[in-house]
Parts: sequence; C-alpha cells; structure tokens
Amino acid sequence: MNAAQRVAWLRAEITRHNEAYFVHDAPVIPDADYDALVRELRTLEAEHPEFADANSVSQRVGAPSSNVFAPVRHDEPLQSLDNVFDDAELRAWAQRCANALGLEAESLSFVVEPKIDGLALSITYVNGEMVQAATRGDGIVGEDVTDNVRTIHNVPATLASAPEGRLAVRGEVFLAKEDFDALNAHQRARGEREFANPRNGAAGSLRQKDPAVSASRPLSFLAYQLVDIGDQLAFTWYHESIDQLARWGFLTAGESTREHGVPAMLARSRWFEEHRHDLVYQIDGAVIKVDELALRARLGSTSRAPRWAIARKFPPEERTTRLVAIEVSIGRTGRATPYAVLEPVVIAGSTVALATLHNQDQVAAKDVRPGDLVIVRKAGDVIPEIVAAVAEPNRHRAPPWEFPATCPVCGHPLTRGADESDTYCLNPRCPARVREQLIHFASRGALDIEGLGEQRVGQLLDVGLVHDVADLFSLRVEDLAPLEGFGDLSATGLVRQIAASTSAPLSRLLVALGIRHVGPVAARELARHFGTYEALARASLEELETVEGVGPVIALSVFTYVRLDDTVQRMARLADVGFSMREPEGTARAATLAGRAVVVTGALTGFTRDEAEAAVVARGGTSPGSVSTRTYCVVVGESPGASKVTRARELGVPLVDGTHFEELLRTGTWTTTLA
Repeated sequence: MNAAQRVAWLRAEITRHNEAYFVHDAPVIPDADYDALVRELRTLEAEHPEFADANSVSQRVGAPSSNVFAPVRHDEPLQSLDNVFDDAELRAWAQRCANALGLEAESLSFVVEPKIDGLALSITYVNGEMVQAATRGDGIVGEDVTDNVRTIHNVPATLASAPEGRLAVRGEVFLAKEDFDALNAHQRARGEREFANPRNGAAGSLRQKDPAVSASRPLSFLAYQLVDIGDQLAFTWYHESIDQLARWGFLTAGESTREHGVPAMLARSRWFEEHRHDLVYQIDGAVIKVDELALRARLGSTSRAPRWAIARKFPPEERTTRLVAIEVSIGRTGRATPYAVLEPVVIAGSTVALATLHNQDQVAAKDVRPGDLVIVRKAGDVIPEIVAAVAEPNRHRAPPWEFPATCPVCGHPLTRGADESDTYCLNPRCPARVREQLIHFASRGALDIEGLGEQRVGQLLDVGLVHDVADLFSLRVEDLAPLEGFGDLSATGLVRQIAASTSAPLSRLLVALGIRHVGPVAARELARHFGTYEALARASLEELETVEGVGPVIALSVFTYVRLDDTVQRMARLADVGFSMREPEGTARAATLAGRAVVVTGALTGFTRDEAEAAVVARGGTSPGSVSTRTYCVVVGESPGASKVTRARELGVPLVDGTHFEELLRTGTWTTTLA
C-alpha cells in the first residue's frame, strides 16, 4: 500500500472508530490503538503536503451526532486536546508555549488535573438556572440530553448568586469505580450485557431515550471548565474559575494542583501516573493547562485543540493483539485455568505474551477463539486478561474453543462440580500439581525456604530427587552439590534452610500444604482451635464448621484433605523429620486489636497485603478496604493509596508509619503518628 492509499485507509478507519466511540458508545479498539492511527495519519499528512485536506478527520473533533437526540449548537466549540506521551514531549510543549509568549518556561504556572475517562458534556445556565445540557458531538453540534442530565445527583439545577446572563459549565460524566462495579453486578443479576469499562458505562447510561434509565444509573459529573459567554465574571487565573465552580456545588478534581515551573509540573503529571489506580474514577492521563487566562488568550487554538493545554497520556492498559492459542494450566489444587497465548504486545510499560481467561464460562461468554484480534488489559500489577474479541468484517473465524475433557499434563479426567465455575484435575500425583505444590510449600507466605524458588523446584523435579513436599527433607548435600548451579556451599545452605523450616508452627504448615480454600486466616483459626494436627485430623465435619471463620466450604475441604491416603502418608513423613504439628501455646489469640478496624495501604516490609490483613484479623481486628469514621488507624507503607490517606486526613483518622506495624500488632498502639 503506497502513501496515498495508506492515508485514505487511515481516514476511513479513524472515521469508523469515531462513529463507534462518539455516536454508538461502543468503541471497537482501545484508545492507545486509536491514538496510534491518528498519529500515523498526521505524520503522513505532514510528510506529504499534497495530501493536506482541511476536512481530514485528523483536523476534526469527535463525530457527527446521531439522530436519537435533538441537535444543539454549542455557544463555543468543544475542542479536543493534543496528546503527549512522555516527559520529553511534555517539556517540549511547555517550551513551545513559552517561546510563543516570549517568556521563560520556568516563569509559567500550570494546573495539573486528572484526565477522566468519561463522556464530555456542556451544561448551559441562564441567570443561574440550568436550561440545557449537550454532549460533545463533533465539537460544534452536540446532542440534547438535558432531561437525562437533570437526573444526575451532583449537577446543580440552580447556581446560587450567579450573575445574570449565559454560562456554560463543561466537564465529564463518569462512573466511579465502585459504582461501575455495582452497575455491572446489577446487569449480571438481570441477565443483561455488562459494560466493558466505566467510560462505556457512563456514555451508555447517559445517552438513553428514557431519562428514567439514566436516573437509575449511579452517574456523576465532574466540572473542569467555566465558559463565561457574556464576560460577566472577571478571573485572572483559571484555578479561580474552578474554585467558583466548587462554590456553586459542582464536583471538581480534588487532586488537581497549581504548579509553578516545568519541573514541578512534570513531577505532578508523574504523580498522577503513579497513583492512577488510587483515585475513585478511572483516568488515562493528566491534563496540563496554562493557568493565567491572559496568556491563554495570546496562545490561542488550532482548528481542533487549544495551544494552552495538553493531555499527557499514560502507558496504555489496553491494547489489541492476535490470540495465537488457548492453553490450560494446572495449579496446586488441581484447578484447570485457561489462558491465552498472544502475539507479544507492550501494555502499561511491559511486554505481555500471556493473559488469563479465568475459566470455561468466561471463554464462552467472551467468545474468543484462536486467531482472533483481541483486546488485552493489564491494570497495574493485575494479571493481564482478555477483555473481548475485535470484530473483523469478512474474516473467517476458527470454531469456538472447547474446554478439554482431560488434564493436558497427566491425562486424568477433568471434573467440574455442579455449582462451580472452575474445573479440576483430581489426580494428586499430576506432575503440574506436584510442581505448584512444591513452589507454594517453599514460598514466603508458607514455610519461606530461602533458595528454593521456582527454578530450583523445577530442577529437583527434572532430576527425580523429589516427588512430594515430604521428599524435600530427605535431600542431602551430596545429592545437590553435583547439580548445575550448586556447589558444596549452596547445597549445604539449602539443606539447612529446609531443615530449619520444621520449626514452623502448625498454622504455617497448614498454609504450606495448600489445602483448597484454606488461607492464612483460616489456617490460624484451625491451628488455634485444635492445637495439634492430630486433633484437627480427628475432627468431625460438624466440629470443623464450628471454628470461627471456617464455614461449610472450608470445613468440607479440610475434612476431605486430611483423610486422603496421600495426605496420611505425607503427614506421617513430615512428623518423622521433626515437624511438631502443634500451634505454640503463646500464639493463643492476642486481642490487641479486638473490635478495631485497621486499614493497610502501600507495601509493608516483611508482609504481603494478605499477610498484613491476616495479622490484623488474628489479633481480633478487621482490615477493611476503605477508610470510614469507624477506622481505628491507617497503616501507611511504601507507595500508599492517595485516596485512603486523603480520606483518613479528612476524617481525622490516625496515620501510622508502616515501620510501626509490628509494634501495632504487638501492643495495639504506636509510638508516632504521621502528619
């Protein structure tokens, strides 16, 4: 395809995606892939002036409105924002602004805001009364959604002490993350289609012909621009107008800050990237605006975007790529999990080649098949997952993928319970299960055997030195020293580490065994209740169900596990090598946090998130995921969630430095409090 053909194709493709996104609220591809198409088109148009066209889609905003709602002509165009993707591009934009103004870049003040992934909206007020609300549309003409917007709980119908004349308040209609989850749960309960992301949910909820449907959805509106159509208000700075919007009762972004100079502005934009998952709404970037309104007027705008503002887009969390194959992995409990093998793609700054598909039902519901172009999502540290397949007109798809009937590792039949979504290999000697059990047994959250990681476990299995966790305690230095990567010193060290693990209390051993459904909290409660493994193994199903925090599901799992022949043999061997199989007397419930809610945010030295929460629960407390007036304290580790820290300060809840966490567990209090 030559340059002219490529330009024509890009214009047609971008137009198609604009209509899907702006008109039908059903984007076909992720924003990052759309941005890449637009950037390629602009590059080609710049390199080939002969293709210049004032009507090119690269020069337009949004898309024409649908015929569902009445058209509304905006008093002033709703422009889009140009994008940058890193510090260098953002710094270059600031320098262009300074050059155009004849100023030093360090003399400029900026407002840095979150770029909310919602639906752009303009609300018109006359003499302080709301008279109309319209979507962006193509930036010139939008859709009249006034009746629907009147149902949004935080949109003021009247602006107190507003001047006479005409004002427009612009912002984003959005679904908070918790509200989005609740909406999708409601959709599932009704057997209706779930929304792919909060932006789609917000747009689909607002653009309803029946305002009652919009009223039933938990929509919110965040204001970020005041358009003073009649020049009734006199502001020198942009941030003053935002303060006025807040006084009128609009929600504004509390995380926005005014920064002086380029270094501070860059640092704040990076802050938003680092804390993008801590905010109550979904964001895909930061917006940086010149604060002084007189300077904005001098900078002006292009046909589609202001020169005084820019959007710094964050590394995309969704991309499209080709699904090469669907495979099934077997975990330590025998759970068979389908996963996608992908053509590698960079998402959120890392290369992704595998993604989870959760279970058999999810594969069927998403109807993804080998060979499909798929949307892959990776948010923060979350395991990458397939969101959906991308429709490709005129492309022949493979037949629907079928879940295997037998284990792909050992060939044992796979079993799915009547009321379960998961499928299991029940062969206790399945090599995949044994491998995962060994890795878990030695992991930090279990017996924490230093030097026995995933690669070492694989090596020991490959040479046939171990077949079960109990075999670890028969390893000798002379067995290990000849192996690749070992020597006398490292072999001696590993043997000692394995032997030292026999001093672990019963609760840690129960975690290490990897009993299905038994985590740190349940293991601790079982160990404390029965005291010894012998007593636990003799317990009836009814006795197990009486243990605090152990319901019928966990009880049945434990009852079944301890009676398996393999388990009986394993536990006898572990007892022979020195495990006491007891919970020490001194670990009886220390109720230092009885009845107290302790919220943990950020990384704590020596504890995973689950371990920290389990430690609080073990001392009689609770560890909820949110801060409230009932919270006893918030423990702040490294890279904490900004929203939790802010909420704690607003409510006057003490902030405890993460380095004092063990002191808190031991005594129920702490020495110092963070400011």
